[in-house]
Amino acid sequence: MLDLRNVAQNFDAVVARLQTRGGSLDLGPFQRLFAERRELYVSMESLAARRNAANEEMKRKAKEDPKALDALRGDLRAVSQEIKEKEARLKEVEEEINRILLLIPNVPHESVPVGADAEDNVQVRAWGEKPNLLFAPKQHFELGEKLGMLDFERAAKVSGSRFAYYKGALARLERALAAFMLDVHTQKGYLEMIPPYLVLRESMMGTGQLPKFEDDAFKTAGEMERFLIPTAEVPVTNYHADEILEGEQLPLRYCAFSPCFRAEAGSAGKDTRGLIRQHQFHKVELVKFATPETSLDELEKLTDDACDILRRLGLHHRVMLLCTGDMGFASRKTYDIEVWLPGQNTYREISSCSDFGDFQARRAKIRYRAQKGDKPQLVHTLNGSGLAVGRTTVAILENFQREDGSVAIPEALWPYMGGLKELKPL
Repeated sequence: MLDLRNVAQNFDAVVARLQTRGGSLDLGPFQRLFAERRELYVSMESLAARRNAANEEMKRKAKEDPKALDALRGDLRAVSQEIKEKEARLKEVEEEINRILLLIPNVPHESVPVGADAEDNVQVRAWGEKPNLLFAPKQHFELGEKLGMLDFERAAKVSGSRFAYYKGALARLERALAAFMLDVHTQKGYLEMIPPYLVLRESMMGTGQLPKFEDDAFKTAGEMERFLIPTAEVPVTNYHADEILEGEQLPLRYCAFSPCFRAEAGSAGKDTRGLIRQHQFHKVELVKFATPETSLDELEKLTDDACDILRRLGLHHRVMLLCTGDMGFASRKTYDIEVWLPGQNTYREISSCSDFGDFQARRAKIRYRAQKGDKPQLVHTLNGSGLAVGRTTVAILENFQREDGSVAIPEALWPYMGGLKELKPL
């Protein structure tokens, strides 16, 4: 959530930067309420001055003309009543502003390029080369079904669309990838966690999934309302909700493997085949808590930590700096890591790494003291996929496929596969 005081002091600049996000963002009600808020403050200051003057006048008249006090008291009561009415309206306006603030995205950082959509994103670097396949490559779902290791038909029978059964060595590959990713990240100093997979509404509010994106969430029915996590970002970030951290602890780095659940409410007709856009998938999440001075540097390191998984697997990828119109709701700066998929002949996002500034921390009340005795201030939060496990499986199937339908397993995963070096039909 944005800082109300900063918005008030820099209103025009904040609005101008928010408008670069484009889309359906309507700041009209926000601007009208802020104008009324300013008018109320000016009016209340004027009334307070009148009340103070009236008090002084009563003190003077009490000595000079006591009979005039009744009229002055009437004026004072009228001014005081008007101040109370203005205060009540100001409370209503600020409550409405706070309600709207929950629906307003983060302000893009000054280093983020202005743009309308993904076409305006900027490539900042790339690693590796596209594989030189001497045959027409298949897409991952074709390969998985021919191997007998992906079953979408039975998954639809059991759970509906956008689910899959993994079988045999492909199921083991998914498990191996998660273990491999966690081993790499913990060796770099991330603390491994297994978080809860069900969270409270307050936790979803804390990281910015609610109230704006409730249609994309799965939740339980009845009095015990809980939300299935869309990503481990939610429980791991909220691990420190309502806490004050000590400056010498920062940066804190966590990694967590979890299932993720997304309703994909706005994705009708998109990626209806395969593993790219499922209601349930696995992901290794990286979460950081940093000081305001270091958070942008920590974003660079986090992004490289995610890229390192792809380098070790030998997967060609590129890093894209997202423009203002393509960033996520809570982010102030985001890098998307896109892996090459020869079966689709395109790049697809496999990780999104973001710096949220104090946007989430203000919602979740996560603060820190720079030094002992200092006044607490808001921490900066960051996260990114390190990586999306299912999409990494997709990338391995498509990049290391052979003409006969078998798939080579990257050498980095051999120790996790019990000596298995390729996928062959069941």
